[in-house]
Amino acid sequence: MKLLDKIPLLMLAVLTLTLGLAPLAPEPHVVEKLRMLASGTLVRPVDVFDLFMHGTPWLLLAAKLLRMAGVGKAR
Repeated sequence: MKLLDKIPLLMLAVLTLTLGLAPLAPEPHVVEKLRMLASGTLVRPVDVFDLFMHGTPWLLLAAKLLRMAGVGKAR
């Protein structure tokens, strides 16, 4: 988690808006791949890689925001 603390929030936000939403038209890849995952058609390795690549910025941003909010800290 120390590595996550070192990544600036602004950088994660920019990564999420660029790579996480690319391409914008006709729909972001991450949305398309999540639909494929939900329907059970996410089977090709390139599609799994696409979900990983476009989904990672979203997961990192969420983890950073949760960590900053103090969620999960022992009191």
